[in-house]
Amino acid sequence: MAEGAAIAIPDSRSPQDISRRSNPLLGRAQQEVKSAVHRELIGKLDLEKLLFMQDSRGRQQLLGIILQLVAEQSVPFSVSERERLANEVLDEVFGLGPLEPLLQDPTVTDILVNTAEVVYVERGGVLEKTNVVFKDNHHLLHIIEKIVSKVGRRVDESSPMVDARLPDGSRVNAIIPPLAIDGPILSIRRFGADPLTAGDLLSYREFTPVMLDVLKKAVKARLNIVVSGGTGAGKTTLLNVLSGFISSRERIVTIEDSAELKLKQEHVVRLECRPPNVEGKGGVRQRELLINALRMRPDRIIVGEVRGEEALDMLQAMNTGHDGSITTVHANTPRDAISRIETMALMANLHLPEMALRQQIAAAIQVIVQVSRMSDGSRRVTHISEITGTSDQVISMQDIFLFQKRGLGPNGKVLGRFYASGIVPKFAEKLTAAGIPLAPNLLDFSEEV
Repeated sequence: MAEGAAIAIPDSRSPQDISRRSNPLLGRAQQEVKSAVHRELIGKLDLEKLLFMQDSRGRQQLLGIILQLVAEQSVPFSVSERERLANEVLDEVFGLGPLEPLLQDPTVTDILVNTAEVVYVERGGVLEKTNVVFKDNHHLLHIIEKIVSKVGRRVDESSPMVDARLPDGSRVNAIIPPLAIDGPILSIRRFGADPLTAGDLLSYREFTPVMLDVLKKAVKARLNIVVSGGTGAGKTTLLNVLSGFISSRERIVTIEDSAELKLKQEHVVRLECRPPNVEGKGGVRQRELLINALRMRPDRIIVGEVRGEEALDMLQAMNTGHDGSITTVHANTPRDAISRIETMALMANLHLPEMALRQQIAAAIQVIVQVSRMSDGSRRVTHISEITGTSDQVISMQDIFLFQKRGLGPNGKVLGRFYASGIVPKFAEKLTAAGIPLAPNLLDFSEEV
């Protein structure tokens, strides 16, 4: 797709229209016109009434007024440019301004705003620069404030970092000066209205049917699972898929720093952390929510991401009757995931002996699923590993499934194969006891990608 294609320009636009849009000076002039029309619109109409004109009839009436104001400007515009500018002013009033066309594009998975003049998007795992610009950094800051205020968050010099979410569940992170040197930075991780299913991930070759069958049985047999991977590797997506295999008869409590999970079951209790107020008080951390969740009679606890001292409480929950819990952690390999969990648990400052902590990790976690993003933007489950216990003060692990990268094809796509290590997992006995034994051909599995 051509650079800047995310801008919602009508197909009927002329080559002159395209030339004007690609000219940054003219683009800046159009931003000035938009601001002028916006100011006149607010001056002529009651702002409170504007915000309630969400129905299509009200928007059409408002669009007519905006078109008239655009026509009165001294800058000459073609008919298509007037319509596009009028729609952009509507976006300023009701939406998120220049970001609206990107948010309406289903192929965009990430929107990365590096100050007012530089906006990137990710499509199919590949970054590309767009022609989207804001009037200035103040304009961008206004859009950020509009986002965070809707979810009860704030961003200013005393609190220059914020996590929030859009109404569709997309995750938003913003950081502003003085921490961001060149101007406000905005990152939006988008989530579709309908989360990806196991069938979608199979079609994308993230894993194979044999691997999915093992994971499905592991969830049904109430094994404790950790999904590990880097930023943007697809941990939350895989967590959503795995949680879909939980019985609807079970009570599920989810705990997240910023709500992203979309579980299909009816009996789900969703908890979300709260940041501190201006005085630095009133904040509720994941650890406190996790401790409280233990009093809510959960059958399963799903933690969106373990990133601090709450790792110890998660281990305690897994070890005290809440089998089948699932969480995610940032790590490059399954072994790194164990090391990170150990380090985060030590942050609780309970002065636990390292050996006692490792024994607790080995007893609590049965399966680690490693997800990685490949160089071509695709995601792959590179490891499905099992923790087998402790030996000589080291946590023992064995790989059940692996993905071996073999290079790149002529189109830049990653080539490789999924294969079984040939080791029968220890948890096979637990699956058999649950009435869902593993397939007999598991040890001979191999599939090219």
